[in-house]
Amino acid sequence: MSIPTPSDPAAVAVELEKLRGTMETGFATVNGSLALVAQRTDQTDRILSDHEQRLDALERARWPLPSIAALVAVIGLTLTLWQLSQK
Repeated sequence: MSIPTPSDPAAVAVELEKLRGTMETGFATVNGSLALVAQRTDQTDRILSDHEQRLDALERARWPLPSIAALVAVIGLTLTLWQLSQK
């Protein structure tokens, strides 16, 4: 099976120009899609960074609670022992 050769070189040029236009349109679509994906990736990175900062702030604010609870327990035990020794 052979590829037919066109008899008119101008027809080849026209077809190549159509192909070029189709390729340019396709590349423009792909470039637009890639730009959108890059923008969404940047937004996701910012959201993740914000969530990480908020989580770190919550963790820093929460750490003294166990220490305070242990301190209150020790003070309660000390007061109980002191009261028992006074009787």
